[in-house]
Amino acid sequence: MDLPHHGHRATKPRARTGPPAGDPMLFDDTSSGGPQMTNQGYYNSGYMSGPPAAGAGAGAGVGVNNLFTDPMANAAVMYGSSIANQGKDIVNKEISRFVSMNKLKYFFAVDTKYVIKKLMLLMFPYTHQDWEVRYHRDTPLPPRHDLNAPDLYIPSMAFITYLLLAGMALGIQKRFSPEVLGLCASTALVWMVIEVFAMLLSLYLLTVHSDLSTFDLIAYSGYKYVGMIFTVLCGLLFGSDGYFVALAWSSCALMYFIVRSLKMKILSSLSSDSMGAGASAKPRFRLYITMATAIFQPVIIYWLTSHLVR
Repeated sequence: MDLPHHGHRATKPRARTGPPAGDPMLFDDTSSGGPQMTNQGYYNSGYMSGPPAAGAGAGAGVGVNNLFTDPMANAAVMYGSSIANQGKDIVNKEISRFVSMNKLKYFFAVDTKYVIKKLMLLMFPYTHQDWEVRYHRDTPLPPRHDLNAPDLYIPSMAFITYLLLAGMALGIQKRFSPEVLGLCASTALVWMVIEVFAMLLSLYLLTVHSDLSTFDLIAYSGYKYVGMIFTVLCGLLFGSDGYFVALAWSSCALMYFIVRSLKMKILSSLSSDSMGAGASAKPRFRLYITMATAIFQPVIIYWLTSHLVR
């Protein structure tokens, strides 16, 4: 259930447009047509122990063939897939009890073209110019009609891919166990809950008015899994050097993406708070929230991936 924000909603003029002619605005189930994200993911574990694979030198990468031929890695991937599917079913069942499915369906209204463009935007956001979310009759356009709209399809698929790659990495390093992979999944979910809750609490305590919903925050928080997949995959293939290069790139790209996206939701609503006591402090609070959210992303990425690559 979306948590309400106190205060008036932002009065910033919204860019209005309509969906392409002949195409229903939203709620056609096209999520199954989106490409599955593969070959990317990772995990943190200050909780795992055990020696690295025999003969593995410090910073040595894992060969490409070993990623797919190691029996332990394959077993770990299969187990990770089972956990991910069970978790997906449980989450869908629980969500349907408390949330309107039409509202949730909006965040999964994607197609193949949107997914490819969004993945490119997440990894190469620097050339993107227009970050404003589009509206049609005061209703935001669904993701497949607006590249800037947040979605939950990419974060959910990226999270599943992250678990699969984490299981593969642990299997290659002879450290896999169901308990460790379960701890990997629960740790990642707990960090997301903490991040979203901290963001909602900050907006509430500072009485910052925005158009952000709980699902929006979950989507923006979940986009980090795309960079995490890229980071761990590079670490497995190219060793510690590849890991840190990929970590730096994905962290910078994600921070830029978060700042530009949240800026349109938080920093641009100044007109609604331009009057009243303490109004001069509101822009500074908004800037603090936006920057803190962006800076927090690389910390989580490193925490959830560093122990997967040895």
